[in-house]
Amino acid sequence: EGVRKLKPPPKGKQVDYFDAGMPGLVLRMNYGGRKTWRALYYVKGADKDGKRRTEPRTHPLGLYPILSLKDAREAARRFLADPQKALADAGTGSFKEVAEDFVRRHVEAHSLRSQAEIVRCLNKYILPHWGHRSFRELKRGDVAALLDQIEDDHGARQADICLAIIRKLMHWYQARNDDYASPVVRGMNRYKPADRKGKRVLNDEEIRASWVCTAEMGTYGALVRLLLLTAQRCTKVATMLWDDLADGVWAIPTERREKGNGERLRLPQLALDVIAKQPRLAGNPYVFAVASGKGHFNSFSQRKEELDKKLKQMLPDLPPWVIHDLRRTARSLLSRAGVRPDVADRVLGHAIPGVEGGYDRHSYDEERAQALNRLACLIEPIINLPRDNLIGLSAAQ
Repeated sequence: EGVRKLKPPPKGKQVDYFDAGMPGLVLRMNYGGRKTWRALYYVKGADKDGKRRTEPRTHPLGLYPILSLKDAREAARRFLADPQKALADAGTGSFKEVAEDFVRRHVEAHSLRSQAEIVRCLNKYILPHWGHRSFRELKRGDVAALLDQIEDDHGARQADICLAIIRKLMHWYQARNDDYASPVVRGMNRYKPADRKGKRVLNDEEIRASWVCTAEMGTYGALVRLLLLTAQRCTKVATMLWDDLADGVWAIPTERREKGNGERLRLPQLALDVIAKQPRLAGNPYVFAVASGKGHFNSFSQRKEELDKKLKQMLPDLPPWVIHDLRRTARSLLSRAGVRPDVADRVLGHAIPGVEGGYDRHSYDEERAQALNRLACLIEPIINLPRDNLIGLSAAQ
């Protein structure tokens, strides 16, 4: 109440009020009425004759009434406990500033393939909570609290993805600064190490149910179906261009530093039918395009939740699964269809190890085409139940 009633000084003047409750806390008020909390500290110096002396300095803590008297006292206490460290921390800037520097100097500079995902996770999950925070004030407890919130709202896998980005960013900063130690330590992951290795494969009933449920899910539904029919990575299918397709062949672009992909895949008719139903939007080059703009489909989390709800209505005991499990399912179906392991791995774009990978320069275009045809022939009877069963499945949605 007393701070609020203080009268401003005459024009061109400013006045400092010293807090009796917290030595070193100063309220500076200018003639316009602006009130700034500052911390008073001293630095060693020397006058023009070389005699040692201490000089008073003040450091801004925040504005009143945004920063209350109680909070200002706590801020002054933290600052005055170690002014030099506090000044170094303040000089680092906010988490957002460090993150932007990290993206520019490391992610973009090294053309990381994960750049889009790093930026997306920073903007969606991390910066809304930490953007304004001082980078150096973030402690292990802050990291744990953020990961808890991400896990509760978006799942353990998303929390671990964000942890990997935070770890990389903080270790990058640590490598550039002598007096900083990252608060990220081992054991902060939400998944157990044994659980990270994917094991989930959809069975025939789950494949059939997912096919029924995706029928009315537009672009996302078509994308899910093509993932199963091609065994490709989700990013490759989501970024498929109309220009990548010619005479039924999908030429998959190879990115810098990419270990491998399916290269040239002659798609089976079942897959071509899925693609043919996608609208060509003027000015948008992507097969799986966003409804407005020029980008590709990217609303995976929200639409996956919708798909899971539909599936739960049909299969109440459905175990948890992720989109990447479709790739593992397709690989397992290729073996079931009698495709040779080396050909199946080439369909997926896995790097072939040893002498075979180094010396066998055969294109395998025809073998991959036959493999995908076998995959489609195996999937088709799974998804095409007798008419009576299909009606029952549709009613269960």
